[in-house]
Amino acid sequence: MHTNSKYDSIMNLPHHVSKTRPQMPMSDRAAQFAPFAALTGYDSAIRETGRLTDEKIELDEEALTALDMKFQLLMKAIDEEPEASVTYFKPDQRKDGGAYLTETGKIGKIDEYQRLVIMRSGVRIPMDDILQIDFDRSAEIERRDDESVGE
Repeated sequence: MHTNSKYDSIMNLPHHVSKTRPQMPMSDRAAQFAPFAALTGYDSAIRETGRLTDEKIELDEEALTALDMKFQLLMKAIDEEPEASVTYFKPDQRKDGGAYLTETGKIGKIDEYQRLVIMRSGVRIPMDDILQIDFDRSAEIERRDDESVGE
C-alpha cells in the first residue's frame, strides 16, 4: 500500500551535482558535524584542576641533622663518585604543591655555595628540597670515621 506524498515526484531523481562549484571534501563535511566546544580550554582546565600534587614535607630538627650527616659523608666520598638514591621535592610549575621524585645514580658534585647536589646524569637537585639520601657506602664511611677517632 502506497500513500501519496508531496515529495513523490522528486524521490527517484538523481542527486544534483553543481557544474560551477566543486564538491566539498569529506574532511570539511565531517567538520560541520563535529562537537562544538563553546568554552575553549575548559576541558584542559578541568583536567589541570583534577591533577593531584603533593605538599612539601617540612623536616624536623632530628631529620635535618641526620640529612646533614649524610651530606657530610657524601662530601668525604665525593672523589669516589658514590652511587646514591636522592628523594626530593620538585615544585609544580602550574599550581601549589609538587611531586616527590627519586633520582638514583652517581653523585658528581655537591655545590655548597649554590646548595645543589649535582648528579653525573646532569640532574641538579636543590639541597633544601631533599627529603632523603640513601647510599650503600654510608655505613662503611661511618665505620672508617669511628676507627680513625679511636686511634
